[in-house]
Amino acid sequence: MTPSKPWQNLTPEAAELLCSQVAFPDSGEGLIAAIAQEASSGKILMIAWMNRAALTQTLISGRVCYWSRSRQKLWRKGDESGHIQRLVSLRLDCDRDALLLQVEQTGAACHTGRHNCFFYAPTAKGWEIESD
Repeated sequence: MTPSKPWQNLTPEAAELLCSQVAFPDSGEGLIAAIAQEASSGKILMIAWMNRAALTQTLISGRVCYWSRSRQKLWRKGDESGHIQRLVSLRLDCDRDALLLQVEQTGAACHTGRHNCFFYAPTAKGWEIESD
């Protein structure tokens, strides 16, 4: 997926229109999967969750915002760590219930300090950390 142009921040009205076309569960109040992919390398960085408010903020600001299930609040990636994700491109899947975000990642994407969250590989001894 190659973006045709850099992300252009949207107006609140345009963001609301797009959000209204997403299949958020629970009468529009639920969460959908949001997969973050590094735009420059194509590597999958992480998976998180978005509600309507998180997607709206992301569309308007260009800074990726998620819903933190553990903290039960909006979480703008990088506000605490400085590891910011800027939106480059966005795609909605065929069922309209999952997002693929191409991002420009500053710093580590994973809370462990690794570049991405997918570093455990299966072995005969169990899941082991694979080198980056």
